[in-house]
Amino acid sequence: MTSPMPGPAPWRLAPRAIAVRLFLTCWLVFGLHFATNTVREIFLALAIGDHFSFRVDEYAKMHPDLFEKPGYGWHIGANPGGSMVAALPYALARPVIDRVVERVNRQRAVSGRAEPPGYQSPWPMARAFHAEAWRRGFDVKFGLAAFVMQFLAMAPSTALGVVAMFFALRQIFASDRTALWLSLLYAFGTPVFFRTGYLNHNLMLGHIVFLGFLVLWNPSRAAWPNETTRYAIAGLSGGLAILFDYSGVVLAAGLFFYGLVRVMLRAGGRGLVHNAAWYVAGGVPPILLLWLYQWRSFGHPFYPGQHWMPPVEWIEVGYQGVKGPQLDLLTALAFDYRFGLFVASPLMLLGLLAPFVDRGPERRLPVVETVFVLGSTLALWFFFSGVQYTRLQFNTGIRYLAPIFPFLFLPTAVVLARLPRRVIYFVALLSVLQSWAHAMYRDVERGLGMLEPILRVLSGGFQLPALSVLARMGGQYGDYFAQGVSPLPLFALTAAIIFGIWAPWLDKGRQLMSSSVRGG
Repeated sequence: MTSPMPGPAPWRLAPRAIAVRLFLTCWLVFGLHFATNTVREIFLALAIGDHFSFRVDEYAKMHPDLFEKPGYGWHIGANPGGSMVAALPYALARPVIDRVVERVNRQRAVSGRAEPPGYQSPWPMARAFHAEAWRRGFDVKFGLAAFVMQFLAMAPSTALGVVAMFFALRQIFASDRTALWLSLLYAFGTPVFFRTGYLNHNLMLGHIVFLGFLVLWNPSRAAWPNETTRYAIAGLSGGLAILFDYSGVVLAAGLFFYGLVRVMLRAGGRGLVHNAAWYVAGGVPPILLLWLYQWRSFGHPFYPGQHWMPPVEWIEVGYQGVKGPQLDLLTALAFDYRFGLFVASPLMLLGLLAPFVDRGPERRLPVVETVFVLGSTLALWFFFSGVQYTRLQFNTGIRYLAPIFPFLFLPTAVVLARLPRRVIYFVALLSVLQSWAHAMYRDVERGLGMLEPILRVLSGGFQLPALSVLARMGGQYGDYFAQGVSPLPLFALTAAIIFGIWAPWLDKGRQLMSSSVRGG
């Protein structure tokens, strides 16, 4: 089959070898664009890693999503799944982090300085948070912990999602070359790049359910694992999605009904109850863990953390800010200039055309799978149009719809591959440039929204989020960072490592090609 995507040579290595190189490449690039944002999930991850506790009392009043329930202490207003994952690498790195933090705080105590140094951020809340973290001796700890959690939890989890996308696409297109290029476009030409900059449970949730979907779909028709095990794994992915966030119920339910439809179409309903039971059984352990967390944290296993939150903006609408779909939010989630899905990624608009373009004898994505991925996209879109807190995305960019990225990209890739080659190049290049700009300059709160990072790159050149933070600290850590830091040496080093990852494979591909020519 002739591939519509570019490539240096026929792709003759085993798919697993390509997948390993793809994983390492994505991991490195995602890690390079680490952002220092201290999100609410980090506080719970620290508490678990430090004390094996769900209480975040020592960080009281440092974040608007931390609150106290009398008798139970301080907690975060979110599900614990992302924090539990991030706590694992943090616990491993904790001896080193503790030693560094202890040394820095000891030097500060000796210096006698009582007030924090300036932090040149344009945002008052960021300046206030840095000052308070410095006073409590947590600023270095937060920075190191955020890096560990992003580089050893968030970045590799997204890289695994990209690898899963590669294996799905190679079955759809019957071409490893096409699958590889499109997987790279998914990684670096969509908001996946932006959202992987720091710990983000929304994107993790999406990739977990996407893996469950692939296990059920089984496009390669693999004999292992057996059908019963597949439904149990899919149920586990649905249960984990709920552990990460209650919006995961939408995707978990969709995956459940998708599994039932597959049974009906394949066996006329024979085994329906059996497979449904195994799906439910797979989802029980993570849901029990969620109930344990809620019981230990708030005294009731079935009420979410948001139930106990003190009044905040929009909480008076519906149940704790959640009610039926609203047209203004539905429109904003799609087209708001600060966080709209199709503003953050115009590429994804192609996915909505799949039912009209991908049809007939040359259909690539089967009908049932097309209905599921687009149905899941619409279901989550409508769900969040009733969640008032989606209005607060303006200060972080697209977030709530992150779980649908992998699902919507499948039909997007199918439609994109049908375009003329020059158009594919043009669309892919613009998508990568937009996503890379957002990953470098994570500022969408100003008046120009999603356009702001692009203008920053055009006017100020390349940047990396962590280096920008160091520059804003002035001379706190030496004069090396006071005048700004160029990212070019890190770009060059990363490019050299990536070349080393792929070069032996390209050499082997050329050798195989030469042997084939001589043999012919």
